[in-house]
Amino acid sequence: MNRLQLSEETLNAVLKFRDDRGWSPFHNPKDLAASISIEAAELIECFQWSGESTDPTSDIEHVKEEIADVLIYTLYLADRLGVDLDRTVKAKLEKNAIKYPLKDDK
Repeated sequence: MNRLQLSEETLNAVLKFRDDRGWSPFHNPKDLAASISIEAAELIECFQWSGESTDPTSDIEHVKEEIADVLIYTLYLADRLGVDLDRTVKAKLEKNAIKYPLKDDK
């Protein structure tokens, strides 16, 4: 499996975690979007005060945890809105290819 790929087992575990705790009714799109932003800010904190270094100054495990939080909330939002993530990402890549075409170096 590609290291960037989520297994169906992992996706189901994320949704089961939410459902087992009865959180789904509270996961409205606005609050989920806010949660993504908050978790993204916590990810940025891992790099705060790193000076000229672009590597995190904190523990890489903390960085991984914050990436996971952003992804989990994104999965919750996509689930809530019925978004097909694979289709949505492919469609966005097509738009980006038009917006940012490859430069002809010849």
